[in-house]
Amino acid sequence: MQIKVISQQPPGGRCTLYAGYAVALACHLKAEVDLLFSNQREAHAEGYPSLWLNGAAIQPDDGVILMPADILTALAALGVLEETLPGLAEALEAPLDRMLEAEG
Repeated sequence: MQIKVISQQPPGGRCTLYAGYAVALACHLKAEVDLLFSNQREAHAEGYPSLWLNGAAIQPDDGVILMPADILTALAALGVLEETLPGLAEALEAPLDRMLEAEG
C-alpha cells in the first residue's frame, strides 16, 4: 500500500490531521508514508491538503475534510476491509480528536 500526504509548510490544521491519519494507516498496514510539501492549494487533488492511497487522492464525503469513514471507504474500495485491521477505526479517530480538542 502506498500512502502519500501533500502538505503545506508549515502544516496547518487539515495538513496535520491528514499526516496523523497517514501515521495510523502506516502502522496498521505496515507501509511507509511519503510526505510531500507543496505551495499549491488544491485540496484532495495535486496540492495540499490531500491524502493519497495507491496513487489516488481520497475524496471527502462532505467535500471539505476527510473523516475516518472516508478513509475506511477508500480502503474498502481497494479491497482492504476494516475487520481485517483491528483497531484501525479507533486509530483514525485519534488525530481527529486531537484536532478538535486543539480547536476547542
